[in-house]
Amino acid sequence: MSDRIEGKVIVITGASSGLGLAAARLLSAHGASVVLGARRIERLQQLADELNRTEQRALAVAADVTVLDDVKRLVDTAVQTFGRIDVLVNNAGIMPLAPLARLKVDDWDRMIDVNVKGVLYGIAAALPHMQRQMSGHIVNVSSVAGHKVMLNGAVYSATKHAVRALSEGLRQEVKPWNIRTTIVSPGAVDSELPGSINEPDTARHMQDFYEANAIPADSFARAVAFAIDQPDDMDVNEILFRPTRQVS
Repeated sequence: MSDRIEGKVIVITGASSGLGLAAARLLSAHGASVVLGARRIERLQQLADELNRTEQRALAVAADVTVLDDVKRLVDTAVQTFGRIDVLVNNAGIMPLAPLARLKVDDWDRMIDVNVKGVLYGIAAALPHMQRQMSGHIVNVSSVAGHKVMLNGAVYSATKHAVRALSEGLRQEVKPWNIRTTIVSPGAVDSELPGSINEPDTARHMQDFYEANAIPADSFARAVAFAIDQPDDMDVNEILFRPTRQVS
């Protein structure tokens, strides 16, 4: 990997655990300044303290991605502190899977709010700064479920298909400002995501699937770093990856 990550200012949502935490550690290790957003400020601050043991390049900002003002404050803090935002990683997501027939309407609403509106709010917060800078990179996290509808995951898959559609539309629109876009679609990666499933039978099935297939969150972090690390004239639009042993 080159040194093109060094010095970049990177905002990461959902950074208190799992994929976001792994990405923060790896990108910070490559010299990026990271601004960490999530609801659990205590865990965020612990991560920021860990990353700041060598240099003061990490900030923790309490942010709920379903609240536009929170996301704007997260991004604005990055710009006010470091003078710019080079990359936004829209990572926050939830996966309360259940068959549609169980009518878990509250879970449907939460998935739409976090997985779709949260991504849109991140774009709304970061895009004006990137347009003014005439540069930037927005990384939106989808899923293998955004390519293939999963059993008992119709709504979750719908939200992740939506992330891909939004990202492709964004890619086409932001060329005048030299802004790059990347969709990262992971398969089974070790994280707290299965913990958001409320239905006991669905949770057991998914836990078994993750225990049989999941790989460390570092795999996601490396994919994000690969996309960010490319020279400015290369736009890595989509990365889809699975554990080698994962079939579906």
